[in-house]
Amino acid sequence: MQNWRRNKFAFSVLFLPPAAWLVIFFTLPLAIVWVYSFGARGPLGEIILDWSAVSLGNYARSLEWINLEIVAKSIWIAVVATAICIGLGFPLAMGIAFASPRYRNILLLLVILPFWTNLLIRTYAWIAVLRERGHVNFALEWLHDTINGGLAVLGLPALLGAFEPLQLLYNQNAVIIGIVYVNLPFMVLPLYATLEKLDRSYLEASLDLGAGQWRTLFSVTVPLSLPGISTGVLLTFILALGSFLTPDLLGGPDSIMIGNLIAQQFGSARDWPFGAALSFLLMYATFIILWVKAMVAKREGGSAF
Repeated sequence: MQNWRRNKFAFSVLFLPPAAWLVIFFTLPLAIVWVYSFGARGPLGEIILDWSAVSLGNYARSLEWINLEIVAKSIWIAVVATAICIGLGFPLAMGIAFASPRYRNILLLLVILPFWTNLLIRTYAWIAVLRERGHVNFALEWLHDTINGGLAVLGLPALLGAFEPLQLLYNQNAVIIGIVYVNLPFMVLPLYATLEKLDRSYLEASLDLGAGQWRTLFSVTVPLSLPGISTGVLLTFILALGSFLTPDLLGGPDSIMIGNLIAQQFGSARDWPFGAALSFLLMYATFIILWVKAMVAKREGGSAF
């Protein structure tokens, strides 16, 4: 491989355009928002920056109980959604990794297929599924009528009373369902990448030594797939914590998350400095999680991802 120091001009030609793009459209906007986080909201919603003294008032305001309650709720929803993604994603990734090579690419295609559709459309599809007159309640009502109808044919009294549609939408359960649906591929793909490279001889040795399928799974397969599990948990938790669209469309008044709170500050509340502070608190938390992950991976001699 040619040393870039011997051909700095060619390296500059290839490096400068993407570097300029990142600086102009990523680093610079982030720097402006970071500066806003130290400002204040004026009477008409304007941003007031007092350079005579750096103000941490917006960060202190984020520690008020009403905001901490939203942060705690966001963490709880993200944790529950991540746990469900592990429960669903691990067997799914394992099934794909151990599937025949003939079907493996097709199964992977089905996992990433939702990315080809806009998230807004997919979220509205869940509204059609979960609403009071949605597909789930239609199916339950059909099952209810079928059971009672079958009993009536047999001359038996109905066991089920009048059907009452389930309230599946505009609550935390709907938000968790939507977040799990959106983020499940981010759990499956890292797990698949780890399980696909797994040395099958370890599994065969465990079975030959008398361990059952379940013991082999929890004593051999799961420990060997910990790098993929940790990466999937990291990606899923971070994305779930910052979710905005899913709780906004599927959640109710008690389902607001930190992403919705930030959007309100930049929108209807017109309090950009406070919204900027909340945004960077979320970003700081993300950086800390990534740093801890990198340190653990470095200590274990592996890769951070």
